[in-house]
Amino acid sequence: MNLPNKITISRILMIPFFILVMVADFGWGTVSVFGTEMPVEHLAGALLFIFASTTDWIDGYVARKYNLVTNLGKFLDPLADKLLVSAALIILVELGFAASWIVIAIISREFAVTGLRLILAGTGEVVAANMLGKIKTWAQIVAIAVLLLHNAPFESWGIPFGDIMLWIALFFTIWSGWDYFKLNKDVFKNSK
Repeated sequence: MNLPNKITISRILMIPFFILVMVADFGWGTVSVFGTEMPVEHLAGALLFIFASTTDWIDGYVARKYNLVTNLGKFLDPLADKLLVSAALIILVELGFAASWIVIAIISREFAVTGLRLILAGTGEVVAANMLGKIKTWAQIVAIAVLLLHNAPFESWGIPFGDIMLWIALFFTIWSGWDYFKLNKDVFKNSK
């Protein structure tokens, strides 16, 4: 197994620890982050999410730079991203920081595009992430990170930046999903 795939697997292995830290009350107390009080567990979970999210960029960079792109990596990388983002979004709903309908819309789009990619893979086509998909991913990561940090430092300024970013993420999630289906609509014409 090559280095990029090991990095991707490490991202998947971080997800249970992220979930545990975010939902368990270890009694670590609270901490002020840029004037915003939050449980230490939430700060630790947010930092773990941010670190795990950066491994997505690192594994892709290493795979492309050293020509280590593999079919296993093409399978694991988007799976790891979807598992991490879905876990974080569901936790945000549990904490009351995100509306469930927004999270359902985002996760539904991920399932739909994954299904489309599977159909296309059956025909020998590989759908690479386009610019809309990359913007969607980064908007989701920024929104989730800020919301996990209880909107710090923006909370002390009265700016609902995390909520704004979540709406932006929702917009690009829907737009990029629609774009994937529009660009690949021909795959459904010959379906029986």
